[in-house]
Amino acid sequence: QVQLVESGGGLVQAGGSLRLSCAASGHTASQYVMSWFRQAPGKERDFVAGINWSGLTDYTDSVKGRFTISRDSAKDTVYLQMNSLKLEDTAVYYCARKPGSLILSRSGPYDYWGQGTQVTVSS
Repeated sequence: QVQLVESGGGLVQAGGSLRLSCAASGHTASQYVMSWFRQAPGKERDFVAGINWSGLTDYTDSVKGRFTISRDSAKDTVYLQMNSLKLEDTAVYYCARKPGSLILSRSGPYDYWGQGTQVTVSS
C-alpha cells in the first residue's frame, strides 16, 4: 500500500518562501509520476507541478519561475520549493502519484494521494 505524507506547509508573508515535502513509502513501481496539486476554498483541485521517474518536470503557468519541483530518490521524497509566494497561492497542497511517465494535469489518473498540507500566504 502506497502512502504519501506531506509536510512543510504554514503561514508566510507574500514574497516569502516555503518548501513542501512529500515522503512516499510502499510503492514499487519503476516508472511513476509524482505531482503536487492545490485546492483553495470553494475551488477545484488544480495541478501545480509534476516530476516523473526520469526527472522530467512540468508546471502550471502561474507558478513557472517561482516554484521548483525536485526529488530525492534515495529518500523517496519529492519537494516543492515555493518562492515569491503570492496571496493567490493560498491553498491546501496535495502530493499525488500515478503510474507511467506522462505528467498529467488531470487528477483522475493519480491513484494515491497524501492528506494535504495548508499553505497560507498573508499580505
